[in-house]
Amino acid sequence: MTHMKIIAGSFSFGARLETDLAPKTSAYFRTLLPYRTKLIHVRWSGEGCWIPLGETALSFPVENATSYPMPGQFLFYPGGYSEAEILLAYGAVQFASKLGQLAGNHFLTVTDGLHQLPELGRRTLWEGAQEIVIDRV
Repeated sequence: MTHMKIIAGSFSFGARLETDLAPKTSAYFRTLLPYRTKLIHVRWSGEGCWIPLGETALSFPVENATSYPMPGQFLFYPGGYSEAEILLAYGAVQFASKLGQLAGNHFLTVTDGLHQLPELGRRTLWEGAQEIVIDRV
């Protein structure tokens, strides 16, 4: 288990990298740290934010995959039917694209600051993209 810190907009969260449940996805994500990008509101999935990773499909096994993440769960979708992406649920989510339902590898879980997620989602929806930095503690 790897403890992580997430700064998104003006919010700070503690998180856990799911190394036992999604070992290959977690190992890949660790190579990206510190991860800095922008978080935007989802198009199809409900109460979530996402990070588009582009059209190049990445080769990953299905690990701890779900279409219905709980608030605070991050999913990694390696591409294929839709573009590669990372999704963060802040409320009710059915992970989907314009082509239909998707499943992503649940690889990161917010453990501290969950109560802030709805406001992060609201700001992302109404004020636009939010800066996000994810790194080891």
